[in-house]
Amino acid sequence: MGAGASYTSMSKGKPSPDLVKGALAGMVGGLAGAGAKMAAEHFFPPRPDGRTPPPVALTEKVAGRNLEGKEREVAQQTIHFVFGALAGAAYGAMVEFEPSLAAWRGAAFGVTLNRITHEWLLPKMDLSEEPDRQPTQERISEWVTHAVYGVITDTARRVVRKRM
Repeated sequence: MGAGASYTSMSKGKPSPDLVKGALAGMVGGLAGAGAKMAAEHFFPPRPDGRTPPPVALTEKVAGRNLEGKEREVAQQTIHFVFGALAGAAYGAMVEFEPSLAAWRGAAFGVTLNRITHEWLLPKMDLSEEPDRQPTQERISEWVTHAVYGVITDTARRVVRKRM
């Protein structure tokens, strides 16, 4: 057996838990998941009424001014992908040591992330309405697209991690 490998992990054909590899695989997965979430939002938009998306609201709050045109799109995509990658990295690192966190092939992670961000954190930061004041379409869209994010994040994480 190689250095650092245990008999248990070798006999099952699975690598020993590795925080860095898990985080890197999760980061790649998170980027793929963020892209999938954005694609899913084209089919099922959370804010068809044109309200400001939370990533843009956050950027405007930090910048102290309204964003226009291309700036809005860049802010939306940048925050979306950076957050997706960071959340994916945290997920990948945690799953290395507690595989049950990958429940429902990552959908549980996506739904939990939605609950933490869109239903708790963003309203506390005044970047979105409280859940009971959000339109039904927005809430359903966020639940569904976050589940898509989680499944794609987990699928990509598994593929990348097997190759490490």
